[in-house]
Amino acid sequence: MNFKIRCAAKEDCKDISRMIMDLAIYEKMPDQVKISHEELECDGFCQNPFFECLVAEVPEEHKSNEGFTVIGYALYFYTYSTWKGRAVYLEDLYVMSEFRGNGIGTALLSKVAEIGKKKQCVRLQLSVLNWNTPSRDFYAAKGAQDLTVTEGWHAIRFDGQNLDNLANEAPKD
Repeated sequence: MNFKIRCAAKEDCKDISRMIMDLAIYEKMPDQVKISHEELECDGFCQNPFFECLVAEVPEEHKSNEGFTVIGYALYFYTYSTWKGRAVYLEDLYVMSEFRGNGIGTALLSKVAEIGKKKQCVRLQLSVLNWNTPSRDFYAAKGAQDLTVTEGWHAIRFDGQNLDNLANEAPKD
C-alpha cells in the first residue's frame, strides 16, 4: 500500500483528535478522553511544544471508507532517565483498523525510533494495556522488553484531586 509518514502539522489536529478517540474506544476508555483538537494545537504547536507527532497519510485514491487520508499517528515526547540519559516516550501509536497489516504501524514506530536516535536517545518507552495481546505481540516481535515481567516496574499516576492535594503540600515561597 502506498503511504507516507510525515511530521504532523497544526492542521492535522482534528484528524489526530478523531484517532485519539478511536484508540480510546478500542482501549475501552472513551470517557477518559478530555482533550480537544484546540488543546492539541496549542500544546503541540507552540513555542515549547509538549509533544511531537507523526502522521501516516495515504493518497486520495486510497482514502478510508469515511473519506480520511490521515489514517494513523504516533504521538511522542522526550523524557530523561537519571540512569541512562535521554529517552523518547511513545504515548500513542495508532493505525485505523482498515489499514492495519500494511506496515504502517511499523513505519510509524521505526520513524519515532529514528528520530530518537538522531536526538541521542538511548531508549524508546511506551505502555500497553495488559489485555492488548496484539499490541504486546507486535512490540515484542520488534524486540521490546516487557519491564513489568523483567524488572517488576509498576506504572504510578497522580491525577485529579490527588494531584491537587499533592501540589497543595508543596512548600510555599
